[in-house]
Amino acid sequence: MTDLERLQASPMPLAVLMGVRFLEASREAVIASLLVREDLCTAGQNVHGGALMAFADTVGAAATILNLPDRAGTTTLDSKTNLLRGAVAGSTLTATATPVHRGRRTQVWQTRIEGEDGRLVALVTQTQMVL
Repeated sequence: MTDLERLQASPMPLAVLMGVRFLEASREAVIASLLVREDLCTAGQNVHGGALMAFADTVGAAATILNLPDRAGTTTLDSKTNLLRGAVAGSTLTATATPVHRGRRTQVWQTRIEGEDGRLVALVTQTQMVL
């Protein structure tokens, strides 16, 4: 089973609810997309910052899962989000998580969320605990 198939076989409930689609997955990077729906927006049909945070957390956690030892789990310890620009309802965002640190007890991932034009919407760094 490929890493992408592993992620698709064990869907994360919030990711399903939000409509996160995993596009590529390996131990080195996870790429996913998210259609900005109206129910993920604030006033003015602009994506909610919390939706961006949840999207990035989901992709970073998925990347961590692919790097865990057998029978280990993970949980987010810390997350830092820089919200850089908006994205309107109807647009599609792409998140790419890459490793900063993959240790025995923690992993740190950086996730870039970009708009359809390739411009950076948010930059997230999260620390995942290995359980």
